Amino acid sequence: MPAAVRGDGRKASPRGKSPSPKSKTAAPVRGGAAVKLRAARGVGLPPKVALATAGAVLALGVIVALATGNRAQHLADAAVQAVADRTTGFGFTVRKIHVTGATPAGEEAIRAVLAPAKGEAILGLDLATVQQSVNNVGWVREARVVRLLPDTLMIEVKERGALAVWQKGGRLRVIDGAGRIIPEADPATFPQLPLVVGQGAETVAADILGAVASRPRLKSRVEALVRVDERRWDIHLKDGLIILLPAVDEESALIELDLLDRRDRILESGLERIDLREPGAPAFRRREVASTAPLHEEGGV
Repeated sequence: MPAAVRGDGRKASPRGKSPSPKSKTAAPVRGGAAVKLRAARGVGLPPKVALATAGAVLALGVIVALATGNRAQHLADAAVQAVADRTTGFGFTVRKIHVTGATPAGEEAIRAVLAPAKGEAILGLDLATVQQSVNNVGWVREARVVRLLPDTLMIEVKERGALAVWQKGGRLRVIDGAGRIIPEADPATFPQLPLVVGQGAETVAADILGAVASRPRLKSRVEALVRVDERRWDIHLKDGLIILLPAVDEESALIELDLLDRRDRILESGLERIDLREPGAPAFRRREVASTAPLHEEGGV
C-alpha cells in the first residue's frame, strides 16, 4: 500500500515511477476547453468566432506593445481595421442601435445621425467619433456610447429639456433652460410651451418663466412674455391685458400683483394695462375697445 511505502524509508521501485492511466493530464485540459466553449455558446457567439476574436485581440495587443511613436498608432489602426474586416463575415456588423434616456423626438434625431453606421464593421467604429456625433444633436446634453458584440450599439443620453418657444424676427424656435436653440425641435409640436418674444429673451427666460409658473392664476392666463429693450418684461394675457414689470426686482412686482388679485380679482377685471414699474404705485388703464394688434418684439405699450 502507498502509505506503507512512504513510512518504511525504502526507495520506491522503478516500477513505481511509471505513469498510471490516472496521472494523464490530457482529459482535464480537454474538459476545461469544452466548458469554455459551452460558455461561449451561452452568450450567443459560436465557439470558433469567440476563439478567433480572442486571438485577433491578443495579436493587436502585441503589435501595440512592440510599436512606438506614430508607428504604433499606424500599426494599431491597421490592425484594428484588419480585425474589423475579418470579423464582418461572422456577423460583427452594426445591426441594432438601442437608445435610452431620450424623448421620442430626441431619439428620432439621434437615430438619424447614426443611420450611416448601420451595416458597418462594429469593431472598426471609432466610439469617440460616434459619441461626438450624438453630442452634436441639439436635444443631447450628454451621451455615452457602448459597443456590445457582436452587433449592437448602446446609446445612453441625458437630454436638454425644452423650456419655451422663442419668437425673434418672425421666426419660432424651441429653446432649452440655458437659452440654447434645439434645432431639431419643431415649435408646432410644442403648443404647451410658453411663448417668449424679443431680442435677448431666450437668455433670461428661465427666471421669469419660473416666477410665472409658481402663480397658477397668472400662468393659466399668459399668452406670451415680451422682452422690452433687453431690460424688462411685459406679460401679455389671453384676454388682452398687459402687465408691465420693472427692469429690477420683478419678483416684488409680481408679489404686489398677487396682493391686488387676491383683494380685487384684478386679473379678471377687464383692464387693458397694469403698470408695476414703480414699486408701491401701480397704475391701471381700463380697456375701451378690444385690442387686435399683434405682438411686437420691442414690447410694451
